[in-house]
Amino acid sequence: MVRVSTNGPERSGTRPDGTHDDDSLHELGYKPELKRTLGNFHTFAAGISYISILTGTFQLFYFGVSFGGPAYWWSWPMVFAGQLMVALCFCELAARYPVAGSVYNWAKAMGGPHTGWLGGWMMMTATMVTLSAVALAYQLTLPQIDSWFQFVGDGSGKTDAAANAVLLGSVLILFSTAVNAFGVKLMARINSAGVFIELIAAVALIIFLAAHITRGPSSVLTETNGLGAGESLGYFGAFLTASLASAYVMYGFDTASSLGEESHNPGRNAPRAILRALVASFLIGGLILLFALMAVPDLAAKELSTGGLQYVVLETLGSTIGEIFLWGVVIAITVCVLAVQAAGIRLMFAMARDNNLPAGSVLAKVSPRFQTPVVPAVVIGVVGVVILVINVNQPQIFSVITSIAIIMIYVAYLLVTVPMLIQRLRGNWTPAAGKFSLGRFGLPINIVAVVWGAVMSLNLAWPRAEVYNATGPQHWYLRWGAFLFIGIVALGGFAYYWFVQRHKTGVLEGHRAEVRGDPTAP
Repeated sequence: MVRVSTNGPERSGTRPDGTHDDDSLHELGYKPELKRTLGNFHTFAAGISYISILTGTFQLFYFGVSFGGPAYWWSWPMVFAGQLMVALCFCELAARYPVAGSVYNWAKAMGGPHTGWLGGWMMMTATMVTLSAVALAYQLTLPQIDSWFQFVGDGSGKTDAAANAVLLGSVLILFSTAVNAFGVKLMARINSAGVFIELIAAVALIIFLAAHITRGPSSVLTETNGLGAGESLGYFGAFLTASLASAYVMYGFDTASSLGEESHNPGRNAPRAILRALVASFLIGGLILLFALMAVPDLAAKELSTGGLQYVVLETLGSTIGEIFLWGVVIAITVCVLAVQAAGIRLMFAMARDNNLPAGSVLAKVSPRFQTPVVPAVVIGVVGVVILVINVNQPQIFSVITSIAIIMIYVAYLLVTVPMLIQRLRGNWTPAAGKFSLGRFGLPINIVAVVWGAVMSLNLAWPRAEVYNATGPQHWYLRWGAFLFIGIVALGGFAYYWFVQRHKTGVLEGHRAEVRGDPTAP
């Protein structure tokens, strides 16, 4: 590793073993610019709020039950097992490279600059779409608390819900943009407080649902509601569709590492935060889903497929207690948006300081007052609102936007795990000494992570009419929308990089680490 000096006074973070918080930055050629203010809980909170169990389960429960019946619950441990393999690979990378824009820098370190750019581009685009998708969750919760929140029409019109979702989501994104622009410290405080409330609400919800159980788990976990009958793949085909509801939730755990340049001892804390966020989300979310299915009065109620988990809570716990928990969901959605945008900001900043984006010097500028990249916060917020606005009259806005965003993230993850597997097979991968390491299990875990990512990406993108063209009329370009949109983003973006941006790539001078003894250093 090249030893470098930094401009300005010595930063805190040197430990007895001689390692320093900024070592990973120096190894990649960057000088430290972002202020280290985050502790262990802040990074854990960032990861768990991105996953956001209350947001994901309440937003997508209806989808899983609609296509797989109560037995869709089995997709929850299935997705967890697959994503755990990915997370373990990420933990090794986070221990060595806990830097901003984690997926981008990991893909670059493992696969070279071209792979890194494509991984970063896919992740950055997906993050902006995800921001819009998560903000839409307000619509699934606020109008059920009070009809006053249905500002557009009365909710019965064909596009009332979509238009109102755009309005509520835009307000949320504007709020998130303002908070993130004021610096990571404010964002982390609000996010941590929100996560604390979310965890309390989630545990309380589990207890309340458990107190209202009316049936045993066996009757829930084997109930398919006759779905898949007469289809070529039978219930397995229905289950694959329903599994999207779980796949849509358990991702974003890499955010704990993406805030590494702003946290203390990130090489040790980031891997722990990644695993804790994923495991906690699995346990809490799995119990909420299971107990909700065991407590709902009528397991075959049509409202399960329309009102979702919100219906279960209100029907089971009553309007007063139910609405209290729904306000907890609103808080969870809010901090989830904050975390998604925070991760996107760091990713855009990381690519920009490598001059891998147009106007890189502007996007990579760190505000001396707020000590955070302000321009990326504004750009991501504006793009998120635009994505919502152009879909204002689309009644299937929820499933389409969410599906495409998640697929792109799974593909971006593959652009990390595949090159990492190649490096392992070549004997070129060495985990950080004295930190998180998979040891001899690294290769089989990496193989499973790649296979899982590829299979689930294909499952997510499969041209199902019920996902991509649910309301009709049927059009081939809508059913194949995921392949078309992601293909255009990937090929178009990479073509731009190959013919234009790659000739300019390189760490910008103002962000480059100064090498000791370099006579050309300013």
